[in-house]
Amino acid sequence: MHWLFGDQLGPHFLAPDGTGPGRGTPVLMIEARSVFRRRRFHRAKAHLVLSAMRHRAAELGERVTYVRADTYREGLDRAARGRPVTVHHPTSYPALRLVRSLPGVTVGPARGFLVPMADFASWADGHGGRRLRQEDFYHWVRRGHELLMDGGQPAGGRWNLDHDNREPPPRDTASLPVGRPYRPREDEIDEEVRHDLDRWERDGDVSFVGRDGPRLFPATRGEALRALQRFVEQRLATFGPYEDAMLAADPVMSHSLLSSSLNLGLLDPAECVERAEAAWRAGRAPLNSVEGFVRQVAGWREYVWQLYWYFGEDYRRSNELRHTAPLPGWWNDLDADAVRANCLRTVLAQVRDTGWTHHIPRLMILGSHALQRGWDPAAVTDWFHRCFVDGYDWVMVPNVVGMSQYADGGRMTTKPYTSGGAYVHRMSDLCGGCAYRPGDRTGDHACPYTAGYWAFLDRHRDLLAGNHRVARPVRQLDRLTDLAAVRAWERSRGDGPP
Repeated sequence: MHWLFGDQLGPHFLAPDGTGPGRGTPVLMIEARSVFRRRRFHRAKAHLVLSAMRHRAAELGERVTYVRADTYREGLDRAARGRPVTVHHPTSYPALRLVRSLPGVTVGPARGFLVPMADFASWADGHGGRRLRQEDFYHWVRRGHELLMDGGQPAGGRWNLDHDNREPPPRDTASLPVGRPYRPREDEIDEEVRHDLDRWERDGDVSFVGRDGPRLFPATRGEALRALQRFVEQRLATFGPYEDAMLAADPVMSHSLLSSSLNLGLLDPAECVERAEAAWRAGRAPLNSVEGFVRQVAGWREYVWQLYWYFGEDYRRSNELRHTAPLPGWWNDLDADAVRANCLRTVLAQVRDTGWTHHIPRLMILGSHALQRGWDPAAVTDWFHRCFVDGYDWVMVPNVVGMSQYADGGRMTTKPYTSGGAYVHRMSDLCGGCAYRPGDRTGDHACPYTAGYWAFLDRHRDLLAGNHRVARPVRQLDRLTDLAAVRAWERSRGDGPP
């Protein structure tokens, strides 16, 4: 039998190539209830994962044995009954330990990524293994896979067009003038999943957070392909310039919404970047938008996956800033209505209602607030894992520990990603109508991000003074005439909702 995990659902996980199952190999899928007991997941995420698994089982028909069990081990014992089982390399350390501990289970190479782990390890070892620049890796992947290349040179003469993709949102508009994203239609499998989740909650067996409205993200290969097609044909062209911008009434902007499909294994990253490149070569999308998308998929996503394994399991416990504060209840409960700060209230409501926001609200609103408040990075990582539909262990450990919370002290990124309210004001319309003013550090209208930014630099000035990317604002601390008032104001805030 070949065992498919719930994030290995695309056809490339069953394609025979010498390392995977044969065309007629029976398939095993296990729906383990214990997964939902261990963490308080977002309800929409639980719905999406179970819907995707059950849809895949329906597609495979008689070829699949679909087991609903309390644990993976129990499900395997029931279905395999001593027969040998193969499985592709899982996507987390706990899952890998599990499959390696089971008798009769053979673990094959990972699928669903562009670069084999051994190739990345060789590349990383050749760069000293300590400071591994994502940009260098991105160039290497582009060359190796001939992505956006003209001979030996990058298309257009530049590797990175990020400078062209930092536009603030257009003013005097509530949303971008762009085609709407693909949204699936629910079916009887979704109805069955929702019924089961309701029953589990009523029985007190599991507990969820967030809201589960109509399913917003693909649960089948067909839906994922339609979502990819819609993005490439109607949304890719406008993706680049505004990929870092935020609008309160338009959380989706021109983003692809393909991350959950990629992370469920419904799409292969190669087909995504190849379709985007084809659109540019056909004159249907500008290079800066296509390069920005390719960098997200073939650069950042791939880089995060590889670092998760290369840095080792102890990496998740990195805490160079020694942040230990627990997450407050309002944050864990996604209680956006308790928050006064318009930017945080808006973004937290997006998470509560959909289980998704794009990368800038994640980094510069949610992650920045957690960093400024000094919350335990392991708890922040777990929160992102639980509360986002595309959140998996391999995704969130490097993204949160390394980038968002700077808990590795700069091993992954060159500076802490946090800012005052001025950045939010420039890159969004989220400051409009807010009770706070982005330029105020103290007083009744002091922006919690502005005060929090200076307080963060003040707490960690010894560590950050030698960092060339933040040394200038650290030096500015000595010129703040109200620094003592900022410290006092920050101490008085506690961890209540801002």
